[in-house]
Formats: sequence, structure tokens, C-alpha cells
Amino acid sequence: MEAAEKEEISVEDEVVDKTIFRDCSKIAFYRRQKQQLSKNTTYRALLDSATTGQDSTKFQIINETTKIPLLVEVYGIERNIFRFKINEETPLKPRYEVPDVLTNKPTTVRLISYSGDGGSLTLTDGKEDLKCYITANPFKIDLISEKEVVISINSLGQLYFEHLQTPQTQRITNKNEEKSSADTSQENPEDPGLWEEKFGNFVDVKANGPASIGLDFSLHGFEHVYGIPQHAESHQLQNTRDGDAYRLYNLDIYGYQIHDKMGIYGSVPYLLAHKLGRTIGIFWLNASETLVEINTEPAVEYTLTQMNPAAAKQMVRPRTNVHWMSESGIIDVFLLTGPTPSDIFKQYSYLTGTQAMPPLFSLGYHQCRWNYEDEQDVEAVDAGFDEHDIPYDVMWLDIEHTEGKRYFTWDKKKFPNPKRMQELLRSKKRKLVVISDPHIKVDPDYSVYAKAKEEGFFVRNKEGGDFEGVCWPGLSSYLDLTNPKVREWYSGLFAFPAYQGSTDILFIWNDMNEPSVFRGPELTMQKNAIHHGNWEHRELHNIYGFYQQMATAEGLIQRSKGKERPFVLSRSFFAGSQKYGAVWTGDNTAEWSYLKISIPMLLTLNITGISFCGVGRVERTTKNLAKQK
Repeated sequence: MEAAEKEEISVEDEVVDKTIFRDCSKIAFYRRQKQQLSKNTTYRALLDSATTGQDSTKFQIINETTKIPLLVEVYGIERNIFRFKINEETPLKPRYEVPDVLTNKPTTVRLISYSGDGGSLTLTDGKEDLKCYITANPFKIDLISEKEVVISINSLGQLYFEHLQTPQTQRITNKNEEKSSADTSQENPEDPGLWEEKFGNFVDVKANGPASIGLDFSLHGFEHVYGIPQHAESHQLQNTRDGDAYRLYNLDIYGYQIHDKMGIYGSVPYLLAHKLGRTIGIFWLNASETLVEINTEPAVEYTLTQMNPAAAKQMVRPRTNVHWMSESGIIDVFLLTGPTPSDIFKQYSYLTGTQAMPPLFSLGYHQCRWNYEDEQDVEAVDAGFDEHDIPYDVMWLDIEHTEGKRYFTWDKKKFPNPKRMQELLRSKKRKLVVISDPHIKVDPDYSVYAKAKEEGFFVRNKEGGDFEGVCWPGLSSYLDLTNPKVREWYSGLFAFPAYQGSTDILFIWNDMNEPSVFRGPELTMQKNAIHHGNWEHRELHNIYGFYQQMATAEGLIQRSKGKERPFVLSRSFFAGSQKYGAVWTGDNTAEWSYLKISIPMLLTLNITGISFCGVGRVERTTKNLAKQK
């Protein structure tokens, strides 16, 4: 069949069942924000309250309808970066702030403030080439470079912040106190997704009620924007005016739809905009479910007929409006001002780190399929490459090499002598990569499970017991890799005494770490599962796989006593994942259209910091189709 013919039928041939996954219309916090913003609720900055310290300038903003204040913090950061944080001034309990992604605490630059006429405040870093101009009413921030407004914040009035509330069962009855405890946007009886949200057969009970946030950014003079992977979409981001927003929510979607804005395996909430003479970036540091709307308004030529008899023409600059919405957390955003593309890449890597230097062997050819059945199969394939004089560097083993899909084990019948097999590969200067997923088979006789159970190392359900879901081993519990103690223990599992049968040529592939839960909502973990620190899964969903790759890379470094570079490939990722290894674009059906879309997908990963990346393909198999059932 000709490639063109195959591409024409490939979209219809995709196997994803989109009814399993939500679009924007089925996401309650998105509906609430859109409904409330149609009412033009505004915020006013109380600039008289502004204080400038060594690290930041702080002031209050207040919702004109509810009169509830928020605290704004503005940071100047070296390398021409501004950071803005907006949080409740007195929340009922702390709101989640994403840890561990930034390489270090960014070095701040003391800001100099200049008050206007009471209705404005100007902040500069002392060099005067960048200014932050804050307007009080309505609240707006303009970032000015060389006397030109580059970015405006909240110029469309889309700032949205749902305050934490006491649970309905504990609500006080005093009407005045109750009225002041919550934003009226959270009292909309027409939308039931406040304390409980239903999708299919699943019910998400929200212990803290609605807690979403949102903010708009206007990029002046820009009509080309890129980034916010991962989507099977064009390199340049498309307008979302007539369709779904771009969704950032890590999901196991085999056979994902092409030219679609649904979230798939990884999320990097970082967007770049480029025009002649300047490149800028927006890094939205939030690990909860996030939606991004993009509306580009091209340059328009108009005539000054009323003001100029000669009907002189003037050009209105293009502008791209970007609206970020997240389910929970705080507003924590970095504005990277460039001005060059090289500057932008340096600024982002200063915040989140550079790509880990890969071991040399990992740049060669890897031989991977699902699945090599036993040691004889591996040796036959290895010998076949030699027979046909085809060079390769790495052999891969999927889940069937384990004892009943128990990670860190070997099937005693199929792989009775794994060290001998590895020595055969070593003799030809080849390596081995094996799979290790975050779900652990529920089996008291399985040492990894028993130890994790004893130590309380699993994610918990909302009732306080270990969270259990179905994955490849059957009933499984999921390691709480957000806990530093769990990561430290997990890293130790790669040591030679712990991982029997492993050698120093064995490296790791982290799969299913979105996390994938076959019978869960959207094939993932319930949002009200509980992690270390009593944080709900909804707060940190997109960073779960990041933590597994971090712990795995650290385990391989410890194993070699820091003498060898680790190789860890992860399917799920977040901003900063580049520090720990490689990623790939997930499972597809090996059609020509997937090969074509892989190019913009990889380019998008590259410009958002993840340069060691590749494309996987998975043939239709019972293994994959079973997940959709």
C-alpha cells in the first residue's frame, strides 16, 4: 500500500476509545471558570500595602465581588526572569506548591519600586532595561522591555482563584460568616462538580472542595507559539477558540488520536513565543490537571479615516492570548524574557536543569520488542544481528522476563541464568535494558511488596488503606514515590545484592508511570488517593512519573558509586525530567501518520528542555487492547 493511501486511513484506524477520556466539557473546574469569567468579575490591587524586601515585592489584590484578598509576590531572578506567585493570604490549610523541579532556589535580584499616582507601581531590577508595571484597578501587570510592552498579565481579566473551604459537613450555619468563607463562584448550584464530580462509573469526592486557579497572559507582537508537550499535534500551537483546550494530564492512551489536544503520557507546562527580534517563555509551575487556551489575533491594517484626511494606514500588532487553568495548587509562574532563543534555553535550563549527559552506548541502536520469550530467544536474536553483520548496542526485555510480573525478579524457567546471558552481551560490548514499573503485585510472599507494605510505602486510598488497582500483575499497589524515604528505598533496590541476577550492564526502562491503572478513571489513579504529606493525588498527578525516573537514576548512580552515567528511559515526564534521562512519546499503532506526527512531537520536547527523546511504536496486541476494555 502506498504511504499516502495508508496515511488517509490511519486516523480512522486509531484504536483509542475517546469515551474513556474526558474532554473539556466534562471537566468541572473548566466549566466553572468559563461560567464565572463571563460575569466579568475583577480584582483590584491594594498597592498601598506593597512592601519590597530583599527577595520580593508583596502586595494584596482583592476580588471586587467577594472582598477576599489574595497575596501577590513578585520576584526578580537573575538572567532576566520574573517570577509571580499568587496564593491565599490566609488559607484554611497550605496549598500545594510543586517541589523538586527547580534545580536550586533561584537567585533573586532586589527590585526597586517606584510608586505612580496611587494607581500604579513600577518595579525594576536596577538595570532599567526590564520593568514590571502594575496597574491597581483593574489589576494588571505589564512587562516592559525597551519601552515596549512584551507581556501583559490579567489584561483580559481572567484571574480566577477558588478559596479552600471547610467540608460541607462542617459548614458553619452563620450566614454572614459562611458568605465570607468562599468565593461566590463556588456556590453555583447549576454545576455539580464542586465537592463531587462524576465521570462514567467513577465518583471523585473532593475533601477540600473546589480549588482551581487560572490566569491569562497577552503576548504582544507574537503570533507563533510552541511548547506545552505532550500532544500529537503540530509544532506550532493552534488556536483553541473553536475546540478543546490543550490538556496537560498524564494518561496511558495507547493509539492516541492524531491532531488532537488530549493529554497523553507526559506534561511540561512551558510555552515559548517567538517573533523577529525576541523570544519569550512562560513556565507555569503546577502539577495538577492543567488546561491551556490559545487565541492568536493576527496583525490588522486599518485606516484612520476620521482623524486623518489622507486616510493614513496603521498596523495593529498581532497578539496571542494564553489562558492557563489548573485544578488546584497556587499560581506560580516564571516569565522568561529572552531576548534571544539561546537566552531562553539558558534561562529555562537554569530553572529546571539541563539534559543529563547520556552514556555513550545509549546513542547506538537499541533492539526492543514485546516480548523476548526466554534466554534462548535473546541469544538467537543477538546471534542473528551478528550473522547479518548488523551493529546494535542494547537488548531490551519487557515484563515477561520477570517472575509473574514481579519487578526485580527473573522468571526461573525462561531466564534461569540471567548473569550468563548478560555476560554473553558484555563479551560483544552490548548492554541490557529491563523494565521496572511503579505498580507492585499484591503478594505477601513477594519481598518488594512485603517490605513496602510493612514500611507504609504505598499510596493510600481516601479511607486510609493502601491504594489498590489493576495493572499488568493483576491487583497491585503503587509506590508513593513523592515520599523521599520511598525514593531512597527504591533506589536501593537496584544494588547488586538486592537485585539478584543483575550486573553493571543492566539499565532501566520505567513504564506505566503516569500512573496507569487499568480500571481506574481514564485508566489512571483516582484523584482523591493520598500521598506523603497528606496531599491528594490531584495536586501532583503530573509529577508522579518524574519521581520514579529520579529515584531510578539515583539508584543506578549509587550502584556504580558514581563512576558510570545512568540510562533510564521514562514514559511519563514533567518539567525537569531531562535531568534524569530520556523519554519517549508512548505507545502508538505503527502507522505512517504516527511517524509523521512524531517529528513535531520530538521538536516540541526538544525546545522544552528534553533533548534526549525518541518515538516508540507498539503493534496491535492483546496486551495493549486489554487496557481499553
